[in-house]
Amino acid sequence: MQKTRVMLYVDNVALVVKFWRENFETTTVAESLLPDGSTNVVLAVPFGVELSFFSNEFIKKYSPEVLGNQPSIMFFSDDFEGLHDRLAGATPISDDNGQPAFGFSDPEGHYFAIGKA
Repeated sequence: MQKTRVMLYVDNVALVVKFWRENFETTTVAESLLPDGSTNVVLAVPFGVELSFFSNEFIKKYSPEVLGNQPSIMFFSDDFEGLHDRLAGATPISDDNGQPAFGFSDPEGHYFAIGKA
């Protein structure tokens, strides 16, 4: 079985994880205590991907070369309109080269997009 895990670096892991848990049907895959005392949380989100959240402070110490490398991620959903209605601050639905899409951000301002599946 193949899967994709995207590692995201945030200031407040608990706050960002709470956002994803409250707005999407997530499953907790793992929670690990890291050497600096921070926690890594991995969530499976309903887009066929896992999101692994690390604190920026941990990344600064243990992997500084990747700090600031925020990917631009677009998920695709069958519940496109429902997600648009539920996500506070979602951008208007637009046509992205023939693909209906909208954007949203997490509490720290990391931006994501949703495309209609």
